[in-house]
Amino acid sequence: MGVHRLALLSYRYPKVVISFWALFLLFFGSYASKLPTVLKDHGLLPSGAYVQVQQLLSADFHIPDNPIMLVFEKKEFVSLERFQHYIEQALNQLRGIDGLTEVISPLQTQGMLEGNYAYALLSFSYKPYQLKPVLANLHSRLLNQQDMTVTMTGKSVVQDDVNRASEHDLRKAELIGIPAAFIILWFAFRGIVSALIPVVIGMIGVAGTMGIMYGIGTQLELSNFVLNVIPMVGLALSIDFTLILVSRFREELERQAAEPAMVTAMQTAGRAVLFSAFSVLLGLMGTLFIPLPIFTSVAVGAMTVIVVSVCLTFTLLPAMLSFLWPAILAESKPQSDKSAARRNNVWYAISLFVMNKPMRMLVLASLLLIGCLLPVSRMKLAIPDASSLPAVYSSRQAVEVYQDHFITPSTSPIVMIVQGKFDKLNKQDWMEAYALVQFLEKDPSVVRVDSVFSTLSIQPAKLDASLQQQPLPQNPYGSVLQRFVNKNHMLIHVTLRGSPSSEQVMEWLRQREQTGASAKLPYVLGGEAKYQQEVFDAIFHNLGYVLLFIIISNYLVLLFAFRSLLIPLKAIVMNLLSLGAAFGILVWIFEEGILGMEPSSIAIMIPVFIFGLTFGISMDYGMFLVSRIYEEYRKTQDNDRAVLIGLASTSRIITSAAAIMIVVTGPFAFADVVGVKQLGIGIAAAILIDATVIRMLVVPSLMKLLGSWNWWSPRWLK
Repeated sequence: MGVHRLALLSYRYPKVVISFWALFLLFFGSYASKLPTVLKDHGLLPSGAYVQVQQLLSADFHIPDNPIMLVFEKKEFVSLERFQHYIEQALNQLRGIDGLTEVISPLQTQGMLEGNYAYALLSFSYKPYQLKPVLANLHSRLLNQQDMTVTMTGKSVVQDDVNRASEHDLRKAELIGIPAAFIILWFAFRGIVSALIPVVIGMIGVAGTMGIMYGIGTQLELSNFVLNVIPMVGLALSIDFTLILVSRFREELERQAAEPAMVTAMQTAGRAVLFSAFSVLLGLMGTLFIPLPIFTSVAVGAMTVIVVSVCLTFTLLPAMLSFLWPAILAESKPQSDKSAARRNNVWYAISLFVMNKPMRMLVLASLLLIGCLLPVSRMKLAIPDASSLPAVYSSRQAVEVYQDHFITPSTSPIVMIVQGKFDKLNKQDWMEAYALVQFLEKDPSVVRVDSVFSTLSIQPAKLDASLQQQPLPQNPYGSVLQRFVNKNHMLIHVTLRGSPSSEQVMEWLRQREQTGASAKLPYVLGGEAKYQQEVFDAIFHNLGYVLLFIIISNYLVLLFAFRSLLIPLKAIVMNLLSLGAAFGILVWIFEEGILGMEPSSIAIMIPVFIFGLTFGISMDYGMFLVSRIYEEYRKTQDNDRAVLIGLASTSRIITSAAAIMIVVTGPFAFADVVGVKQLGIGIAAAILIDATVIRMLVVPSLMKLLGSWNWWSPRWLK
């Protein structure tokens, strides 16, 4: 495959290679800290009718797109007059803020002041991700009193809080994960030099990739999720790749000189690492079938860090080994003592015990996996919102106040914009629009319809002729009509039964959208429910392509690696089982509120990310294990002996690699952002199940039962 030749060149010219990577780190690492400045929002924004309606609402009806909301609250004893004066005074304080284009005040708009609560909407000329300095300015101008308060919220404010929380989560996870990974490496190698090499390579890979992604972020839209995924994936895989290679190098170093030991390590363990990297890349590539920016940017970021990690593994690692092999040899000598033999005997004894009772072990593993799989049927998916932040965040508290006092529970406001055929709505258009409103009012799924007809209590046949011919500001109905009609667009507000994420609301939207494009008077649909429906459809309509691509491509990689029809099939089935069990654990922890977690739905993108990332990552251990078994089988043609030797010689490294993956991803369980928590726990759970139940029980049991059939392949494949 040529990688051992590249490694050999790097080993022979270490100064050149180390100098290159030092310059790489110096250049790209200097930009790593700037990555958060180019990240946008979460990236869950489909380019469909929702975006079109948001643009029309902003341009034609002066309804802000993603406005900042100010939520006002007073104590019960505060008079209405004093509360109104406070609101007016607070809004006056905002005059002159850079980029402020419109203020919708509760003192001038009906329905925005109810009892002790009110809200105002602020529109800005900036994009939501450009509002960080504006939000700081706004916050400094807010007037809070002991008995009256005002807090900011809205998608832009919530996203800014999520971004800041994500940066804090990253720092916290790195402070825990990197030292923990070093301790595990030190315990595995019993040497500081051997333990430091993987950590150094992992940190270079992550820092360099974050710098590269900063450059990409200046040209393309990147999701803020990239900030957590790159360190999570980069550190885990870089360290694991290097751990596997250093371990094999140490083993070979006891038998032969340093240079041939390095070549052997690259030809054996290096081959497994390369195929593992291909598997992870293909898993991430599959997520590109979903046409949402979050999947594109996260896939690009994770694939970049994997490519950088592989390059480091096959160039910088051999260069470092050329200098450090004497220290590594000195550290590895104690491994030949009785304690090392005892440790190897323990893994051998476990493997032998499992292979002597394959059916019992298989039944035990199946029961454990089924127990973890059962909660998956109760999984509820949701699009992240303010509830993904801790309850102490004021932006979340403000959203909850707004929803409690201004939104009718279990209903979904829908925006419908009717589009006339000409520059202005003619009489026929008005008649068609009136018929549409009547049809909607009779729909059992509709709670209410707000339109120009209900507001003016008038039928189109009785409209004054001047209404059709004169400019709108001069018509007898004045500003009331302007709220609903602009040139050839008419605005209709529809309130549906059911929450925006409910299937009945989504199905209603799909059906109305199908008829809207072909109706006599076409219309488009918008609103929060429409946004959620488009996101769900963008994911689930393409999920089949994602799964097919990942499964088929990984099967072909494993087929090429092991020249066996059965081993790739087993590996894929076992990966699916471990992932399903991880999803069950995720549901149990978050939806049931176990282990102190606040009960919450699973963020809709998390299962896709876990599948795309972990499907390939799990192949890392499977590839390393089966490669070692396959290596032994080619020498002896004895399946049972090959499985025993392979398991005994790799179990310690696989356990260490899995432990590193868990301690690198696991600390994200303590994150503030719920989606980040779910991703960290989901990956850690999948790796734990894969490294224990799958690799220790299922693999040896199945390979024992199948015997020589493990390695059967047709002639054309040999």
